[in-house]
Amino acid sequence: MLAALGREARLVRDPADLAAVDGCIIPGGESSVMDKLCRMFELQQPLRDRIQSGMPVFGTCAGLIMLADRIVDGMAGQETLGGLDVTVRRNAFGSQVDSFEADLDVPELGPEPSHAVFIRAPIIESVGPKARTLADVNGRTVAAMQGNLLGISFHPEVTSDTRWHELFCRIVDGITP
Repeated sequence: MLAALGREARLVRDPADLAAVDGCIIPGGESSVMDKLCRMFELQQPLRDRIQSGMPVFGTCAGLIMLADRIVDGMAGQETLGGLDVTVRRNAFGSQVDSFEADLDVPELGPEPSHAVFIRAPIIESVGPKARTLADVNGRTVAAMQGNLLGISFHPEVTSDTRWHELFCRIVDGITP
């Protein structure tokens, strides 16, 4: 998605890689494994420090869980990076067979609905006073933003809609909605 927008993407595997980027996308996957790997590769504290210092971060699905300040139903000992004043619940819509698609109204992305693909998706159970809701499905929050942090419950990379990544690139460029 970033390449389609004319942006350079780099993999971040250690603190030196992290120091070389202006923003970070934490993708979907398994949040408990991502947490363990962040600690194993000594990225947890550097990521927390960069988040606290204002680095733009976009978390999709499991990446949203990693950005959340609070997690309910996490695995034993699971930690988040924090920074986004939300409480999330893992796999809140159900298992893989409960995956679904929905069109979302997102004023920050323009008048056209955003098509969202939810795969074992988390839900934002509550949004604290520092964050704001960007989108919901049936009254359940699925996208939130706080300063340079953007967290969504779904996978925009499996659609042809680049607007979520465009929004993140604007944040990286210092143009916040």
